[in-house]
Amino acid sequence: MNNSVKIVLGAVFAAAVAWYAGSIATQESHGGFLVLAALFGAYMAMNIGANDVANNVGPAVGAGALSIGGAIVIASIFEAGGALIAGGDVVGTIKKGIIDPAAFGGDPMLFVYGMSAALLAAALWLNLATWLKAPVSTTHSIVGGVLGGGIAAGGVAIVSWGTMGKIAASWVISPVLGGVIAAVFLYIIKSQILYKEDRIDAAKKVVPILVAVMAAAFLTYLTLKGLKHIWKDLADLFSFLPQTKKPTFGIALLFGAIGGIATFFVVKPKVVRKVGGMEGSRTDINLLFTIPLIFAAALLSFAHGANDVANAVGPLAAVNDALTHLAVSKKAAIPLWVMVVGGVGISVGLALYGPRLIRTVGSEITELDQMRAFSIMMAAAITVVIASQLGLPVSSTHIAVGAVFGVGFLREWLDSKNMPQKQERLREEADKLEALKAELDACTNEDPAKKLRLIEAHKAQKKAVKHLKKRLKENYVKRDMVKKIVAAWIITVPAAAVLSALIFYVLKGIAG
Repeated sequence: MNNSVKIVLGAVFAAAVAWYAGSIATQESHGGFLVLAALFGAYMAMNIGANDVANNVGPAVGAGALSIGGAIVIASIFEAGGALIAGGDVVGTIKKGIIDPAAFGGDPMLFVYGMSAALLAAALWLNLATWLKAPVSTTHSIVGGVLGGGIAAGGVAIVSWGTMGKIAASWVISPVLGGVIAAVFLYIIKSQILYKEDRIDAAKKVVPILVAVMAAAFLTYLTLKGLKHIWKDLADLFSFLPQTKKPTFGIALLFGAIGGIATFFVVKPKVVRKVGGMEGSRTDINLLFTIPLIFAAALLSFAHGANDVANAVGPLAAVNDALTHLAVSKKAAIPLWVMVVGGVGISVGLALYGPRLIRTVGSEITELDQMRAFSIMMAAAITVVIASQLGLPVSSTHIAVGAVFGVGFLREWLDSKNMPQKQERLREEADKLEALKAELDACTNEDPAKKLRLIEAHKAQKKAVKHLKKRLKENYVKRDMVKKIVAAWIITVPAAAVLSALIFYVLKGIAG
């Protein structure tokens, strides 16, 4: 599909959203701003699909467990499902408590300009990041947008700098936690399976445990992140559940433990049967992680749709609420049409532009196989669970990409331990090259067949030495990609904030 067709399809979706928003606008004098905000919301949702969703499926695609087409279908279904089933019906109008709604002085139109500017600024930044092949945090993008629009409306004093400090801390916390946890699990796989003399026997014991731990982590994660918006309804339906507004950490752990134990007993006999006909090669062991990776991609997508759809529809819901009631509220109801914009928009953006970032996360940072991708997915779920309990602000994008970094750097570290053997082999091959060169120099033209054989052997040996030299200098993590991605993370909030402030003044000028 060429770019022109993609642009047309995206424009058709945005136009449909704008048309519907116009048909339900209740305030004739300000109905145009609802249409504008709906357009910006649709654009933002598509950019979330293009950029953020790659983290959920990229590792599985890079490892070969899913094709790009299969990943897009699975992620689209589960992202939209998560948004519509568990996306919630109320959202905070000011994302993350960054600014005080009172700062708008009770003027709903200032608030509308600010939230509309935040949506468009975040979407523009995400669009640029996707074009640059840099996976960035959509949460941080909208945080920057709200920050810039809020400052433009009410000045620097309205910002909660303590909250912004926590968000800035997540730039370090998220990738480090994700990277460390992914590296730990990959090391467990290598040390407990690949480095064992009898890999088949080791796989029978270890793989069911690892898959059970993954199931427990994902069920805990889904309970905390995917069910929190509908927990009250579930608690009303099932009286044995804790009658709380959202699931407690204890109940999430309990659900996870039950699911993990059940998974172990289901998976154990399947693994035993599957390894029965295997020889124990690395390829064989990788195959054992393929199905868990597909489930992980689906579950991460569902949780992402449930949890992060507010990044797209939160400000749009806030604008809709402000224009409906002509007042600024701390909480706003999310109408069904707004949630559909978020869920469907994410899927549309993923289908049209997702492959670009899926390839980046899956194969352009470090080479992935099923074991490495499994470790990354495990880290994504466990890090969010730990951070939720400790109250640490984390970004799912930074966690996933940090986990990719962690896997790559572990491979480099393990490989460096074999450096002396590699250097010795290079010396041996270089000596062979010198010997061939000397023999070739000594060979006369009287035996052309022998000389031809020596020339071919010299070329092959020279190529082998060059390859070994390259391997000695090779980095398993592409440093240029790391630098580009980290730079994009650092400037996301300020870039979105500056864009938002500029857009705020433009909108205010047009209205005024």
